[in-house]
Amino acid sequence: MPAYLRLEILRTLRDRRFLFFTLAFPVCLFLLFSTVFAAPGETEPGTGLTVAQYMMVAFGSYGAIGASLNATGPRLAAELDGGWLRQLRVTPLAAWKVVTVRIATALVLALPSLALVALTAALTQDVRLPVGRWIALLVLLSVATLPFAALGTLVGATVKADTAQPATLMVYLPMAVVGGLWLPVSQLPDFLRTLAPWTPANRMAEIGWDLVGGHAPSAAAVAVLAAWTAAFGALALLGYRRVTVAS
Repeated sequence: MPAYLRLEILRTLRDRRFLFFTLAFPVCLFLLFSTVFAAPGETEPGTGLTVAQYMMVAFGSYGAIGASLNATGPRLAAELDGGWLRQLRVTPLAAWKVVTVRIATALVLALPSLALVALTAALTQDVRLPVGRWIALLVLLSVATLPFAALGTLVGATVKADTAQPATLMVYLPMAVVGGLWLPVSQLPDFLRTLAPWTPANRMAEIGWDLVGGHAPSAAAVAVLAAWTAAFGALALLGYRRVTVAS
């Protein structure tokens, strides 16, 4: 498994489109929103955070979610169509190990996006946190991408290669909007404001906002993320087994 994990990470990092949309694009969004739409020192109502701190978590999470989804969904679908996963069936790797490696790859690849947005926030917006809090923020938000890695694996195992990217975007963008990553939840319509706390994107960002504010993650956020991870993970494993047995 370690060798397969290393192979998957290196293969994904060679994809320039992946690097742009998961590393450069979130940084550009953070710079745009934090410099154009926020006054220096302005605070986000109801959070106690500056707008720069709030956006750092929001767009770092946005990039990390994108990394998790794109490292799994489109790549898995392409490899199913191309026959790569049929070759894996003749190796000692069981289906659950393949799915586990896919999810672990997504977790590892979520970290650079979070770190780059955090570094940009520190250099351009003077965001300052204790070293221990920086480490906790990056590690816990990386782990919080688990449900998205499982969801991406589910998408890749259930759609064709030519529709995997659109399907990924169809779940990625709405989750980001409803989760409060583009706009604060307080600015969303009432029905979306009610829905937001049940979404993994919002709960992931909530963990980040709590950590930046010096608070421990809430039990509700952890529970929602765990529930989505379990559901998507089980469905992803079933989907992977179905397509590999049929192929």
